[in-house]
Amino acid sequence: MTHTRYAFVKAGWHAAIVDRALEGFLQIIPAEQVDVFDVPGAFEMPLMARDLAATGCYGAVACAAFVVDGGIYRHDFVAQAVVTGLMQAGLETGVPVLSVSLTPHQYQETAHHDAIYRAHFVLKGREAAEAALKITAARQALPA
Repeated sequence: MTHTRYAFVKAGWHAAIVDRALEGFLQIIPAEQVDVFDVPGAFEMPLMARDLAATGCYGAVACAAFVVDGGIYRHDFVAQAVVTGLMQAGLETGVPVLSVSLTPHQYQETAHHDAIYRAHFVLKGREAAEAALKITAARQALPA
């Protein structure tokens, strides 16, 4: 029996938090079935997701990023562009592209907030893995 492979793309900004999503993902899908790719930031994820999906090697592509208000740019604009780009990548390629890209209303670089979001990203990574398995199975069950 062959196993479906999955791609997991993670943004480098706030890696101590974002990497927890991969941890959660791997609690559900074995590491042997997951190829991990790093990109500089959230904005680079849609292009990487599209390119990975277009290879035909993956049942789904999951992407994780933490987009926060840095005071310099409109983080909500960036987050919306990323989520729209991820959806477009999935629609263009026919491969599900899942988002674990979160934009909190309130975030400060404190031990308290970091702990909250690290735990939340583990949960979201698990949810993305469950979604990847469900959508892959649903698509495989479609009539030919």
